[in-house]
Amino acid sequence: MARDSKFTKSEQYQAIKELLLQHGYAGFHFGLLAEKLNITRAALYKYFDNKDQLITDYMYFEMEQFMEDLEKITEYPSFEEQLDYLLRVIFNYSEIHQILSMIYQIPTSNHAKVNETLQRLESLHEKMYSYLNDFIELGKKDKLVKSDFPNHLILGFIFQAINIPNHAKLPEQEWMNLVRAFLCHGMFFN
Repeated sequence: MARDSKFTKSEQYQAIKELLLQHGYAGFHFGLLAEKLNITRAALYKYFDNKDQLITDYMYFEMEQFMEDLEKITEYPSFEEQLDYLLRVIFNYSEIHQILSMIYQIPTSNHAKVNETLQRLESLHEKMYSYLNDFIELGKKDKLVKSDFPNHLILGFIFQAINIPNHAKLPEQEWMNLVRAFLCHGMFFN
C-alpha cells in the first residue's frame, strides 16, 4: 500500500530526474512519480498544483545546484584551469542539459508559481551565460582561444561535447581528457 506523504525532497528530486530522463516531459505524470515514491497521488497534490509546477521547481533546483558549482570557476586564475574545472562540472551535471531542454515543452501557463519559477530559471540562465562569457573572454585575452569564433559557438561545442556517447566505455577521467584534447586541438595535425 502506498504511503500518504513521507518522502524527502532528495528522494522526490531523484525520482523526478529518473522519470523525466526515462519518459520525457510528455510521458511524465503524477501517477508515475507517486508509484516511484510509493506514495499516493493525493500526497503530491498537497505540495504541487500540477505537473508543470513540480517539474519547474525541480528544474530550478537542478539549475541552482549547477550554478553553485559553476560560480567557483572564478577561483581558478588561468583559462586552462578554468576549462578543466568547467569540464568537470559539465560532466558532473551531464543530464541537466537534457532535462532543461524540456522547459520548451511546458505550455504557456496561467499558473503564477510556474511563471515565477520560469522567470527565475531565465535569470539563472543569464547568470550562467555571464560566467561562461567571462571564461571565453579570458581565453581570448590570453590568446588561447581564437578571437574570430563567436563566444556562443565555442560554448555550444563545449556543452555539446558531453552529449557525445562514450561507446568505448573509457573511464570518465580518460574520456574527459580526450574531449578536452579535441576541444583544444581539434582533429588535424598541426
